[in-house]
Amino acid sequence: MTGTPLRIGFIPLVDAAALLVAVDKGFTAAEGLDVTLVREVSWSNVRDKLNIGLFDAAHLLAPVAIASTLGLSQVKVPIIAPFNLGLNGNAITVSPALYAAITGEADGDPANPMVTAKALARVVAARRKSGSEPLTFGMTFPFSTHNYQLRFWMAAGGVDPDEDVRLVVLPPPYMVDSLANGHVDAFCVGAPWNSVAVDLGVGHILHYVSDILERAAEKVLAVRETWALKNSEVLARLTRAHGHAADFIENPDNRTEVSRILGAPERIGVDPEVIRRTLDGRLKISPGGTIRESGRYLLIGREGAARPDPVQAAWLYAQMVRWGQAAYSREALETARKVFRPDLYDAALGAPKTPVRAIQDSVGAFDGPLFDPNDIPAHLASVTIKRRQL
Repeated sequence: MTGTPLRIGFIPLVDAAALLVAVDKGFTAAEGLDVTLVREVSWSNVRDKLNIGLFDAAHLLAPVAIASTLGLSQVKVPIIAPFNLGLNGNAITVSPALYAAITGEADGDPANPMVTAKALARVVAARRKSGSEPLTFGMTFPFSTHNYQLRFWMAAGGVDPDEDVRLVVLPPPYMVDSLANGHVDAFCVGAPWNSVAVDLGVGHILHYVSDILERAAEKVLAVRETWALKNSEVLARLTRAHGHAADFIENPDNRTEVSRILGAPERIGVDPEVIRRTLDGRLKISPGGTIRESGRYLLIGREGAARPDPVQAAWLYAQMVRWGQAAYSREALETARKVFRPDLYDAALGAPKTPVRAIQDSVGAFDGPLFDPNDIPAHLASVTIKRRQL
């Protein structure tokens, strides 16, 4: 007897782990679901196939779910996210030449993102004075955490990301080749591609994004709102399967098996050891072999990471307004917050047993005042570098 058929798209990244493990370890089958996974290269492909119904669900950039719901620079298709596939997991990787330039200008510890942001400003000024081309940074999509995280870091040091550097869109699997070929000087992307660049000797991991934002919503399990209304019981089963998969992944005893599953050619297609380092939060950050450990590099299920947090949606919407992608309105803010559905998570998996973190502290930025999701204008007033709405 076959289960309910579902087609789900994903990009080869470690933060698709809960989806991939849910299918490959049989958690979806145990819920009566017959899932076909479709590997894609670009986020625009995933978004478009989800929006027109070729996918029932998708591993999706959290900001894309919000942008689609608001109809920002794309067809308006309301999306909901009952499960958060990952918090954090991104890193900023720079070429050896840029690494040397930034550390050479650093006034303080280069592990401090404010120190490197200010050093980057000095590098940018020196390049402009010498008539050199602007530095080029790769990110995965205009509506992406990578875009906002790069901008947030740069702007804190006085670099205007729209005037002082170039930001270009690249699919995650193409980042490393672009850095190796000199097409970009740096990039922000999710695991495992930062580690791949380091292993090949073409990049240094400058910062984990968790240095810049303590808890940043990254990818979500996304479905069309209309599909969710017609298939509420199926969605609950799919959400429940993801919860079981996240628990499985976060058990250290399962990490070797999980790394093998994710490393398979039809999944992410890299050495399982690279994925194991990601899951353990123990990454090689320089070609010379320097190792750095972080307990919050990528959160998949622990510390309440899988439960969607509308505060995170509010922060992402605030960045869209800051960088000219959206006009602010209270109605749009509320619509954005409702994309993240903790109620559906709780219905499928139960309410959280541990206290929810204070609302202002759920993002935890390295720079600026605490973020108040109920006062976006105050957040925007606290920053000096921003764009008017296009």
